[in-house]
Amino acid sequence: MSQLKWVWEYMGDKRAAYVAGLILAGITAGMIIINPMLAQRLIDEVVVPANPAPLLRLLLMMLGVQLLRSSLRYIMVIVMELKSTETMTEIRRRMYDIIQGQDYRFLDKMRTGNLMTRMTSDLDMLRHFVAWICYQFVDAVVLFAATITFFMFVNWKLALCLAAITPFILYLSQRFMTRIRPRFVLLREKLTKLSTGVTENIDGNRVVKAFAREEYEKQQFETNNADYRDTSYENALIAAKYYPLLEALSQILLVITLIVGGLFLINGEMTPGQYMSFSSLTWALSQPFRMMGLLLADFQRFNAAANMITEVLNSKTSIFDKPDAIKLIRPAGRVEFKSVGFTLEDTMILDNISFKVEPGQTIGILGSTGAGKTVLMNMLLRFYEPDTGEVLLDGVNIQKYTLSSLRRRIGIAMQEVFLFSDTVYANISYGRPDLDPDSIRQQAVIADADSFVSKMSNGYETIVGERGVGLSGGQRQRIALARALAVKPAVLILDDTTSAVDSETEGYIQDQLRNLDYPCTKIIIAQRITSFRGADMILVMDQGRIVERGTHEELVSNKGFYHHIWHLQNSAGPAES
Repeated sequence: MSQLKWVWEYMGDKRAAYVAGLILAGITAGMIIINPMLAQRLIDEVVVPANPAPLLRLLLMMLGVQLLRSSLRYIMVIVMELKSTETMTEIRRRMYDIIQGQDYRFLDKMRTGNLMTRMTSDLDMLRHFVAWICYQFVDAVVLFAATITFFMFVNWKLALCLAAITPFILYLSQRFMTRIRPRFVLLREKLTKLSTGVTENIDGNRVVKAFAREEYEKQQFETNNADYRDTSYENALIAAKYYPLLEALSQILLVITLIVGGLFLINGEMTPGQYMSFSSLTWALSQPFRMMGLLLADFQRFNAAANMITEVLNSKTSIFDKPDAIKLIRPAGRVEFKSVGFTLEDTMILDNISFKVEPGQTIGILGSTGAGKTVLMNMLLRFYEPDTGEVLLDGVNIQKYTLSSLRRRIGIAMQEVFLFSDTVYANISYGRPDLDPDSIRQQAVIADADSFVSKMSNGYETIVGERGVGLSGGQRQRIALARALAVKPAVLILDDTTSAVDSETEGYIQDQLRNLDYPCTKIIIAQRITSFRGADMILVMDQGRIVERGTHEELVSNKGFYHHIWHLQNSAGPAES
């Protein structure tokens, strides 16, 4: 019931129309008994006494009732469909907003395929429940109540005979719910695993082909697909076990009507019209029971889907705007880390990190893979929050700034370049959609992207394929750099941004970055020491700690890790400066 409660809360101002739709469902279900009542009179007052006088009036009344019921039914279906779709749209919007606002800890745990399943098939199941199962349930309850009440007025003895079957049907329905509930949860897990595998395989298709692993991936898909199929089969077998029993009990109602009702008719305890009304409405008494198994199964599907959705809706982010957060205008660019520590999944990532970068300075960060370089910079953008210590911008803890204003002032070209399936222009102007074409081209020139973009068939209007397909790694990196520069950041973070470009292009970009027409503090993460040319300070990281710091000359003379890397990368030179 808790699942129904939160769906109800999300309906908001649509509740009145939705309730009106359910009321119409109940009214139209109750109207089922009107025509059998009129048919009873038709038999007893027209056919049996051979009195044609009320015939036309009764037939017109029956036709009018049917037309009215059909019209109300049509309105009800439209209302239920519209309101259920609007509600699901609102829930989907809320889920998307929550995912957009989540920190990296949440996104590290939730796979893309998992989230996609929750926002598509799970929400479709919710819509199906709100639009169809609810009104079918109201239909079933009202239909049963109206029919048994009518039967009690017509012949209470026969009505009680029919009602005696009800406890057995309810018992079977309860058993069915108990068996099928955990099965649908398991089926949902199998679907998530299947969807995740397919999503990852599509995203990594080029890797699969590069290593000729198509057959392996097909086998993995077959395994996941077979698991989902087998679980579906098992669920179907459980349903197949109970459905015939429910159907059989429903058919017993017809047998009771034929036998007991026939005896009452022979003994004069029922009129022909009453017997005919019982016979014509027996289906209305059994229909709710026929539907019970299907409704219960769908309810369990809804419950499993709703649990997945509420997990997202109830998820809390640890990174949000404080109540007294202030808007960051444009900082001078003084960055300071004070005793920052960070643990992820019980693994120490950063340990007592402290350093300061003055406005306009350039700092380089070097370290082995897994040293914590990228996570360190993610702290500055508040993708992660430190467990200990604090990160300051212009002497103020960055947690005191609003997230949007903080991130708008920091430009980042990430290690894993992501380009949208849009034009080159749209990708570069992503952070500043108001920029004019000349400004966009200016940033592309600084990033040395204009040299190849201008040669494309449609220039800056060329559509970039999904994730930048069709571009080389160096070209993607230069477009990503231009995107970071387009926001004219106060702090620019380059996370291994020039790893895929040649030395000449890297030198050109470095020269351009040194001569920006606005003040900018630069933080460069790289594996190549040449990327740090002209840096005011270089930090060397290892296992989450800063093990060396200083200028290039100072670090080379220290004969430590930095000197070792410099010597390996500069084999043409001596082993010392």
